[in-house]
Amino acid sequence: MRALLLALALAGAALPVAAFDAERALAVSQAAIGRTVGDHTLMRSDGRPLRLSELAGRPLLVSLVYTGCHQVCPTTTRQLLRLTRIAREALGPGRFRVLVVGFDTAQDTPEAMRVYARRQGAAGEPGWIFASADESVVRALARDLGFVYERAPQGFDHLLQVTLLDGELRVRRQLYGDALTAPQLVEPLKQIVYGEPVGRGLVAEIADRVRLFCTTYDPATGAYRFDYSLFIGLAISTLILLSTLAFLVRELRRRGAS
Repeated sequence: MRALLLALALAGAALPVAAFDAERALAVSQAAIGRTVGDHTLMRSDGRPLRLSELAGRPLLVSLVYTGCHQVCPTTTRQLLRLTRIAREALGPGRFRVLVVGFDTAQDTPEAMRVYARRQGAAGEPGWIFASADESVVRALARDLGFVYERAPQGFDHLLQVTLLDGELRVRRQLYGDALTAPQLVEPLKQIVYGEPVGRGLVAEIADRVRLFCTTYDPATGAYRFDYSLFIGLAISTLILLSTLAFLVRELRRRGAS
């Protein structure tokens, strides 16, 4: 909780941190886990409409920011950009998306979101979408995500929160702070991408199960890699199991024949 309060202090609010009820905001955020997000209509940064249902079918990371923030929100977005690049290397291209929504409806126009994306180095990033919406839609989306924000004299008070949705747009995990590590982001993504069947076919799903157990984080390099030793161990264990089953079947047949 101290880390969350520190994040709020850095957000530039002139009021004391105690003015924002961080414990309540955290409770609201956690209560959203398991909730399905509504099919809200947003506006992409290029001016095209976007319905959230268009993003179903793959995991979705949702980050709410306001473009008038000049320190914490940009830092959070750049950190998310770095970690999602690691995740894309680990999980493969096109396995998840990222949605960044501006919640300051007076300022966060499609043009403002385009500028924000460019300044954070995320313009044109594969799988990333920057969007805005009117006040009623933003508030409804924030309510679905469990994201609490309050206006302050120099901006907004809010938790630093990234929400992970599954392919059915259901809230699966809340990630907090501006110092997320790769495993904190990639592991829950990996569980959804590799651990849950999505009708890709038996062979593809078996391959995904293998990747689930054999894709591991290497702290020395700060990246994920496919650990062949785990795959070999898994293969050996499978052969031993199959051999044991074959032996038992032969024994049962032999005893039955005698």
